[in-house]
Amino acid sequence: HKQWYQRRVRGLEDATYFDKKELQKWFREFMKDCPSGSLSKEDFIRIYQQFFPQGDPSQFASHVFKKFDSNSNGCITFKEFIMALSVTSKGTLDEKLDWAFSLYDLDGDGYISDREMLDIVCSIYSMVGNMLILPKEEDTPEKRVSKIFLQMDKDRDGRLTKEEFKEGSRMDPFIVHALSTDFDSTKLEQKK
Repeated sequence: HKQWYQRRVRGLEDATYFDKKELQKWFREFMKDCPSGSLSKEDFIRIYQQFFPQGDPSQFASHVFKKFDSNSNGCITFKEFIMALSVTSKGTLDEKLDWAFSLYDLDGDGYISDREMLDIVCSIYSMVGNMLILPKEEDTPEKRVSKIFLQMDKDRDGRLTKEEFKEGSRMDPFIVHALSTDFDSTKLEQKK
């Protein structure tokens, strides 16, 4: 493991917000649960199910999996995992918003359409189940998306640019809070 670790993880200290000790801890947990050195989509979804046992996180976890799987080969290596985790757990708000924009921009065209936003919001509502009590004006995904587009789509063209999304997200405490949630390494080891 040591040579593999050194070969695979060289440079991650410089490329992430994790120090050597944190990288070693994450690597140990990752390899304990993923001895092959990669995490499958199914295992990734199981991790999300640990966080959201009352809901169905499979659709949202699938979206996030695609974002973590930066080379699109169907599995997440430690490097892909730790690079994405660095941004989502320790990145600046600006970095987190860039990451979130690319998550919501499902077709990668540089815009978030109302359909893409609805896909993501539906998957979030499904994931959280009844964990959140939502105000009447946001109690369905459709209402939430309408509210988001009313707030963020400044030029009313039916799609959000990265700038519109980032500016609007900074004004929305719910989005800022969701982007500030840390991923707990203890959940990785509980997936079995």
